[in-house]
Amino acid sequence: MKKPIGIHIEGTVYANDGDLGHNEFLEAFIKFIESKGWQFGGGSTQIDEIGEPIKDID
Repeated sequence: MKKPIGIHIEGTVYANDGDLGHNEFLEAFIKFIESKGWQFGGGSTQIDEIGEPIKDID
């Protein structure tokens, strides 16, 4: 049986104007993934401008 091949994502997303809420991003990301018939497994963390983890702003 052929093993599935997928994509590993590692990076940061910032809004061009203002802050990007964790929940706002996740909702849009999952909606996009599901609209393609794909699945996502992993995690995410809210970060500040220098990449330090912070509590969710949502």
